[in-house]
Amino acid sequence: MPASKKSDTCDGTHGLMVKREFISQHYLTVPDPKPPEGDVHSHRFTVEVEFAADSLAEYGYLVNINEVESLLDDIEARYRDTLLNDLPEFEGRNPSVEHFARIVCERFCEDLADDSPDEVTVRIWEDDLAWASYRAAI
Repeated sequence: MPASKKSDTCDGTHGLMVKREFISQHYLTVPDPKPPEGDVHSHRFTVEVEFAADSLAEYGYLVNINEVESLLDDIEARYRDTLLNDLPEFEGRNPSVEHFARIVCERFCEDLADDSPDEVTVRIWEDDLAWASYRAAI
C-alpha cells in the first residue's frame, strides 16, 4: 500500500508584526507604590503591533505596512516624552503597561482602514524586562 502523501497546502494563519520604540514617563497610582514606581520615571517602551488572518488580501498582503507605520507615527507622537498620567485616556486608571497595551490596541481597531486582518495584538515592552499584550478581533 503506498504511503499517504502530504497535501501541498496546509491550514494556518498569516501573521505580520511592526514595531516602534519611544520613551515615556509614568508613575503608578496603586495604593502605596514603592519608589521608583510611585515616582515619575521613564521607560523605553517598544510597541509591537501584530496582525493575523486566515487569508491574504489583494496582492498577497496581510495588511498595508505603510498604513501601520503611519498609525505608529501617530502613537509615537502622542506618547513620546509624555507623562502618561496626564493624558485623558489614563484618567482614573493606573497607567500600567497592561492598560497601555489595551489603549493602543483599541486605537488600531478603530483607525485601521485596511480590513483584511482578522485580529490585532499589541504587545508593549516596558524596557527589556516585561511586556503586556492585548488582543482583539478587528
